[in-house]
Amino acid sequence: MAIKIYTKTGDKGTTSLIGGTKVFKNDVRIETYGTVDELNSHIGLVADYTPDEHQRGVLKQVQNRLFVIGSSLACDPEKQTGMHIPDLKEEDVSVLEIEIDKMNDALPVMKNFILPGGNAAVSSTHIARCVCRRTERLCVNMQQHSVFIEPIIIKYLNRLSDYLFVLARFTAQELHVAEVIWKGRDV
Repeated sequence: MAIKIYTKTGDKGTTSLIGGTKVFKNDVRIETYGTVDELNSHIGLVADYTPDEHQRGVLKQVQNRLFVIGSSLACDPEKQTGMHIPDLKEEDVSVLEIEIDKMNDALPVMKNFILPGGNAAVSSTHIARCVCRRTERLCVNMQQHSVFIEPIIIKYLNRLSDYLFVLARFTAQELHVAEVIWKGRDV
């Protein structure tokens, strides 16, 4: 028999952090790692649309790092978890920077603001970028309210949103789709 997916333990609006601490489901920590999960799902969609095989591999690595971030955020920093949670490392940020630089070198210089759109692959990448920025804001909110968060998480998410912006441009180029240029209101 399969394990039941529902436990009914959260029916009253609470859940447990790794370590056993009960919190409400709208706790800043829960909201933040829930948004990391949302971002991870969007990254999966971006990977499905991305035409570049190498970048699909990078995105799968990003998904793994986001799972690490979510796991870290799900832990009660005041308690022992009884399990090994992998760490995010400075090298993970460097991977994104290297990929940004490689893609940027293949792109024309940006001379205008760019609107999301033109192709589902490009648009989904911009959506992921926006969700990444929201995730980053939630992490900063935790930090500002003295809720423990590893600083590398904020740094990684900041770089990831930059990566996603450049990936959207790179994907447009790979698919031979014109970037949608923002044009101010005609006066």
